[in-house]
Amino acid sequence: MKERRPEIQLSEEEARRLLGRLMLAWDGQWFLKVAQACGLPKAVELNARVRASFGRIEIREYLKALDRPPAASVEEAVQLLDGYNRIFLDEGMAAQWIVREWGLEVRVTRCFPQEGAAKAGLRPDTPCVACQQVWASWLEVILPGTIWSTEVREAMGRGAPSCLILLQQTQKQPPVREEP
Repeated sequence: MKERRPEIQLSEEEARRLLGRLMLAWDGQWFLKVAQACGLPKAVELNARVRASFGRIEIREYLKALDRPPAASVEEAVQLLDGYNRIFLDEGMAAQWIVREWGLEVRVTRCFPQEGAAKAGLRPDTPCVACQQVWASWLEVILPGTIWSTEVREAMGRGAPSCLILLQQTQKQPPVREEP
């Protein structure tokens, strides 16, 4: 039996982890209820649209919380996004980012949304559809003036041991950030 803690406050770390879990639970419940009401294909479509839209909000708010401007380079964007994913998904996302001449290669070896879909009895590739759009939405906010395309070449939800996501910058020149 778990021992009762005398205090009623969570540490900042406990609160962060709780909020991350609640965010994922809310997302999962929203998806399941939409699937029940509208059918799985419509829920998958709406989830992908909402995820991309919310992705832009997430990164704008993240940059605001850091009190910093957008990234000045792809390398800096990778550092910021890796930090954001650690905050949001904690141990639920394990990804390695490689900057290539043409863009980014992301290898994901752990994905809570994919694991959650499998636990809920959904096709394990259900969250993979949202992945197709969210990475580009993050990058387009964190690197203003850029446009990205996404190719999910391998996906754990489709039986691969890890996900391989290729992000290609299709608009090459982000605006130059003036130094203060």
